[in-house]
Amino acid sequence: MRFIADLHVHSRFSRATSKNLDLEHLYIFARLKGITVVATGDITHPKWFKEISEKLEPAEKGMYRLKAIIEKECNEAVPLSCSGTVRFILNSEISNIYKKMGKTRKNHNLIFLPDMAVAESLNRKLAEIGNIVSDGRPILGVYTRNLLEMILNASDQAFLVPAHIWTPWFSLLGSKSGFDSIEECFDDLSTHVFAVETGLSSNPAMNWRVSFLDRVALMSNSDAHSPDKLGREANIFDTELSYSAIRDALKSKNNKTFLGTYEFYPEEGKY
Repeated sequence: MRFIADLHVHSRFSRATSKNLDLEHLYIFARLKGITVVATGDITHPKWFKEISEKLEPAEKGMYRLKAIIEKECNEAVPLSCSGTVRFILNSEISNIYKKMGKTRKNHNLIFLPDMAVAESLNRKLAEIGNIVSDGRPILGVYTRNLLEMILNASDQAFLVPAHIWTPWFSLLGSKSGFDSIEECFDDLSTHVFAVETGLSSNPAMNWRVSFLDRVALMSNSDAHSPDKLGREANIFDTELSYSAIRDALKSKNNKTFLGTYEFYPEEGKY
């Protein structure tokens, strides 16, 4: 099954986001734009987690859908010609700010979780080390390497993707507060990073010039702060509709299952 997936969005509980950034509007705009899989974003935020728990129900393995009564109401706002399936995948962005090798590091990372039980367990552990209430994208003073270790311990199906890797202040390779390689950031756990998000301000061709990125999948997403921005960048898959199929396609870099990305032109990116 060929489908489009936008795997980095936010909720209205993140700073500088739209008040109507809720599950209903994400569903509506996904239908309008032909997007099949949408990340929930902000799964670590208690109020958003509660809303997700109340409004979504399990669908295919690791996938979630709006409950039927909510979905029916949303469908009334969408033309019949936009009749595609919409599924949600559990995800969040975390801002890691810490000191390493004599410098302050600020790295944003996407985490992906296979089910609500894993998310709930991880949230309890994250709440012990930082404030996950004040922002949908929590700021945690923990090494990114140690965050990855927590993700791997939470589930063997959970995974981490460094977000918008070239933004100067908040990324893996950012010139102001990042590193010069994946290994410098993740140390002994570097091999567990099998995908990176290129971000709005770079495209695949720009990333192909960096040889150490050849081993990882290059994904990209909208990082939507309002529903209408959904899909401005997105990923193209040809797999069964499941969490594990998406994960396996990225991990294997199989060009028959992970087909590539839809790209915004980099000049319009923030940086």
